[in-house]
Amino acid sequence: MREQVEAAIEVIRPAIQADGGDIVLHAVCEDTGRVEVELTGACVGCPASTVTLKAGIERIMRDRVDGVTEVVNIAEEVLA
Repeated sequence: MREQVEAAIEVIRPAIQADGGDIVLHAVCEDTGRVEVELTGACVGCPASTVTLKAGIERIMRDRVDGVTEVVNIAEEVLA
């Protein structure tokens, strides 16, 4: 599953980088389907980053990788 997630990130990455950000994969839990990423660069503190994460990245991951249930930005979890 991790390889599929990494491949999906490579598809997503250019769009994020075009806006000055990036995405770093931290963990994939195959048991729960949880994918932990960190949005960096211009994404940090951007009010639209949550929408980008849930409506963009998570949707694409669920479509491309069987078993993905959620994608979380660990940087936001640390701040919460």
